[in-house]
Amino acid sequence: MSLREIAEICEARFHRRPSHNSVKMVLASGPPPSIQMRRFPRFDDTSDPAQRRHNIVQLHAEGWSITSIAEYLGTSRQTVYATLKRWVNEGVKGLDDKSRARKAPRVVTMEIANEIRKKQENPLIGEWRMHAALLQEGIKVSPRTCGRIMAKQRALYGWDKPKAPPKPKKEMPFKASRRHKYWSIDIRYIEHHQLPNIKGPIYVISILENFSRMLLASAISEKQDTAAYLRVLAKALRNYGAPEAIVTDGGGVFYSNRAMAIYEALDIRKERIDPRQSWQNYIEAHLYVIWNLNVSENCQITCIMWTWDDQRKEQFHIINVQRRMGDWYFETATSWEDLVAAHNKWVLDYNYQKHLAHEKREDGRHSPAEVLGWVTGKQFEPDYMYRAFSAICETRRLSKAGYARFRDFLLYGERGLAGKKALINIFQDTLALEYGEHPLAKYSVEWQPDDKHLLWVGNPRLYDHPYQSPQLALWPPQAVEWFVILQAAPYGPRPRHKRSGQVIVMQPPLLLEAVES
Repeated sequence: MSLREIAEICEARFHRRPSHNSVKMVLASGPPPSIQMRRFPRFDDTSDPAQRRHNIVQLHAEGWSITSIAEYLGTSRQTVYATLKRWVNEGVKGLDDKSRARKAPRVVTMEIANEIRKKQENPLIGEWRMHAALLQEGIKVSPRTCGRIMAKQRALYGWDKPKAPPKPKKEMPFKASRRHKYWSIDIRYIEHHQLPNIKGPIYVISILENFSRMLLASAISEKQDTAAYLRVLAKALRNYGAPEAIVTDGGGVFYSNRAMAIYEALDIRKERIDPRQSWQNYIEAHLYVIWNLNVSENCQITCIMWTWDDQRKEQFHIINVQRRMGDWYFETATSWEDLVAAHNKWVLDYNYQKHLAHEKREDGRHSPAEVLGWVTGKQFEPDYMYRAFSAICETRRLSKAGYARFRDFLLYGERGLAGKKALINIFQDTLALEYGEHPLAKYSVEWQPDDKHLLWVGNPRLYDHPYQSPQLALWPPQAVEWFVILQAAPYGPRPRHKRSGQVIVMQPPLLLEAVES
């Protein structure tokens, strides 16, 4: 006890409050206490419930604090508070134990239970249907209570629990029997992120090879337009060849004119899953959990394997990554570079980690990358692939010196075509200037993380073509330094012209109507 608490106890018992300094002096110089035993036994050692609660009230009436009473009697402060509250509200009656039996009348009577038993003769009726049937007759019983009573009666009468009729198993329509037979493609939204420069969601475009479950290409993009999709498709085609068919949903980017032209040029069959049947697309099942990343503090990504429902006909194995940790990771990501780095690491780990779909293989290949191996799809010449993807292009008018301005860079095309519109064709990290059927120049480019602006342009390659200027050069090529790539100043804001009110001006006649002689 504190000195002030002892002073309060003295005031409660003797109606006079000493100073805490006097209490301190008496404890230091006075005789030892004469009481050598406990006044009250501990709370649990008192057999009479009323007596042990009376001890709490007695000590509190003498000025003991709640903490001191709880420590002295060996109980909790909540018990002391509850006892004093019952004493104040009920007096002596509050000291006895109270029955915890149900006070309210039971909802389910024998008549209601018998009514449930009668309706339970239908073995296929469930707790919800039972609840609805009783409610129709004016009997209000919750579905959970109906289910509990039905379970008791099944155990009492030895009834079997009704089983639902077997559902026909669905055949996986795009199950691949060989490598590069089907590629599954889908776009997933990342709506929760902390990137201040991006107001809308971020998109993940991924391509999955159905047989090996390997991610052939995947990228994060600020847009889900056709150009972003074709960039990912071009990367997969360049590294792994062309598949026999591509499986997607009904997204517009997958059926755009440019995409369909590429499918036709590369002899790729386009397949579409049925509406509202996402299980038919392997990648949609992957992307549903692909970004539920479980990223620990040391940036190690932990994956947990699970199996799809048996209704899908085949045991389709995918990676289930923890949702909450993934949401937390994206909410705390503050830079585009960190997001891209985490995405690239995940793709690498996924492709080279053991996959449950290949666990029973006897050839020792258990990861998607090992199963795919060196096998590629149909291969095409680089020039043919380049022409097939010429749909991803823009046009620019060449200046008097033969330069085309693109993303704040001046790229030389041909001065003999000054004023003409040249075609800017972008394929991965290669930018080409074309006019007609002939290439003018090619450049190597590197994009900034936003996929909108160029970070670097170099490695110029000028080609011979029939559009070269007939005018001879004024100086020999070695006499002056000639730049084919120039950094241009970015465009400033366009000036706004205020519209003034219309003013009608009357033009006087040029000739007089009549001239007097």
